[in-house]
Amino acid sequence: MEIAFTTQVWKEGNIYISYAKELEVCSCGKTVKEAKKNLIEAVECFLETAEEMGTLDQLLEEAGFLRGKRIWKAPEIISTERTCVGVPNK
Repeated sequence: MEIAFTTQVWKEGNIYISYAKELEVCSCGKTVKEAKKNLIEAVECFLETAEEMGTLDQLLEEAGFLRGKRIWKAPEIISTERTCVGVPNK
């Protein structure tokens, strides 16, 4: 079985943060490549633990994943963009 998810990566200081939004799992690394690799390992561990606990299907369904024949597909992301709002002065 495969589970497809979206990966976001951003930089905080000297560290790259990687995040699987649909699963709410994150990791980090010294490079983008390392951060992505570490995220995949964290997601695998998260999913294995959920499977061992018998909660994997429920967890994925509650996160909006759709079950296919051999793959769980994440909800389609329609837009990702940086948005800015003003903060009122005191």
